[in-house]
Amino acid sequence: MTPEELAAVGLRLDLAGPVATVTLDRPAVRNAQTPAMWLALAEIGGTLPDDVRVVVVTGEGPTFSAGLDRAMLDPSTDARESVVGLLALSDQDASARVDEFQRGFTWLREPRFVSIAKVRGHAVGAGFQLALACDLRVVADDASFSMKESALGLVPDLTGTKPLVEHVGYARALEICATARTVGAEEAVRIGLATAAYPSADLDAAVGDLVAALVAPMPGVVTETKRLLQGAAGRDLDEQRRLEREAQVRRFRAVAAALS
Repeated sequence: MTPEELAAVGLRLDLAGPVATVTLDRPAVRNAQTPAMWLALAEIGGTLPDDVRVVVVTGEGPTFSAGLDRAMLDPSTDARESVVGLLALSDQDASARVDEFQRGFTWLREPRFVSIAKVRGHAVGAGFQLALACDLRVVADDASFSMKESALGLVPDLTGTKPLVEHVGYARALEICATARTVGAEEAVRIGLATAAYPSADLDAAVGDLVAALVAPMPGVVTETKRLLQGAAGRDLDEQRRLEREAQVRRFRAVAAALS
């Protein structure tokens, strides 16, 4: 997509060598999200250059994302652009459409790069789930997370439930989702939802330092490591150690080729 096409749906993509920064750029509505934005996010994921090693996702202004744009729940909104438009579809077609929306989030888990959510202010609903789609969440001390879907009679459906359980455990994830309560920055770090919290004025520098550390190893190292870690919880030890040694052989060969 061109910069103009991305701007039309409230997104900005900046490429600087191995680092891609995706910015939700609708500050007038606190970076509220739309189906058109989710489809564009999926396209960004499918067209990133192969040499990108870190993806930073952030929001323009003081709020990461206030979640779904409530206009998308208005029956008068163009059915192709609205969530209410799903009601006109069969269950099967509506599910397929949501699957398209989810792809705007799932690409952030690809092993070829590390994704970082840089969060200031509110990350609500779809905003919370976008942050959860990233490998790491580095937040300002004013950050707050809330899964508001239950308050609307809905469930989180943008791929946020699995990572939430993985990070905080089933019981706490259930409590956070069912009550729709707010989780502040300090608690987010304490329960494993965020990796670190910083004063807002220091957040950009902190994320910059993290990005520099992530791109410092030779290409391929972090990708292999991420792939090993992503599936570790679902494997037995024999399978995991097999994958470790196979990955290590590839790394030995890559290092040797670089030195020759």
